[in-house]
Amino acid sequence: MIDFLIIGGGIAGLSAGARLSAHGSVTVLEGEDALGYHSSGRSAAMFEENYGPPSVVALNRAGVDYLRSANEGYLTPRGLMLVAGHDQADLFAKDVEELNVRSISPQQAIDKVPILNPDVLAHAAISVDAFDIDTDRLMQDFARVIRGNGGAVLTRQAVTDIRKTGHWVVQAGDVFEARNLVNAAGAWADEVAAMAGLPPIGIVPKRRSIARIPAPGGHDVSNWPMLMGPGEGWYAKPDAGKYLVSPSEAEPTTPHDAYADDMVLAEGLARYEAMVTTPVTRLEANWAGLRSFVADGTLVLGPDPQDRSFIWCAGQGGYGF
Repeated sequence: MIDFLIIGGGIAGLSAGARLSAHGSVTVLEGEDALGYHSSGRSAAMFEENYGPPSVVALNRAGVDYLRSANEGYLTPRGLMLVAGHDQADLFAKDVEELNVRSISPQQAIDKVPILNPDVLAHAAISVDAFDIDTDRLMQDFARVIRGNGGAVLTRQAVTDIRKTGHWVVQAGDVFEARNLVNAAGAWADEVAAMAGLPPIGIVPKRRSIARIPAPGGHDVSNWPMLMGPGEGWYAKPDAGKYLVSPSEAEPTTPHDAYADDMVLAEGLARYEAMVTTPVTRLEANWAGLRSFVADGTLVLGPDPQDRSFIWCAGQGGYGF
């Protein structure tokens, strides 16, 4: 009998499993061939402490020391720069307040990111407390903790049936029996609850697309900060010598293996191009992920009120980015 059976092998399930494995036996079930196949492996991989609603910001602040220092650290300095045009002052001011960043002059911004268009750029602000986060190593290290404590992390174990017969009986590739069931299934969290005979929490998966392009103008982009347009209308970020650009859309959809919408991607690239001097001439790759939210945008963590042996670890949206 397993103490904690966790459904979902992304950052939510693996982080929960690593901590729970100190208190009982843990098995993590991932339906795909690899851990972090969906949202956890498709994000911009940025940690910005002030990004999200107050409860998320509080958790960010509680966890930042661990991310900085554990296992030689998972954070690398990147920085976040907000940029806006002449007619976008109100949106810019709102972003500055929410993210608690420091205003700088347009010229200071161009000195840091030389592709910014001086004829368009009117407002800029920067935070140095934004970091690249090594999510893959973080997930692998959490999996290592689980296994080191005698637990199991299993892929190709898509859940097809859940029953409660005094304890949980879960049919996946194999049959598993557990005292507690942890629902860390991301976009599929409500489907897992339905299989378990419990009411949904209103998880809404929202698609976000992204494109990888060559480094603009042949620049060395490695030390550039992440750029974010007004109202989070787009963002751009260095990535292993290339450049990621996203339209930052949050399109409600259904749980599935997400893919980029070409039209939405083109519109986002156009918003990015309006702020820079180097047009996008080629896409090297594109993809999409699902950022899952409940109505108030906060995380859903803890036992279900109808059955405390069913534990939610869901609604984690796109935090940090």
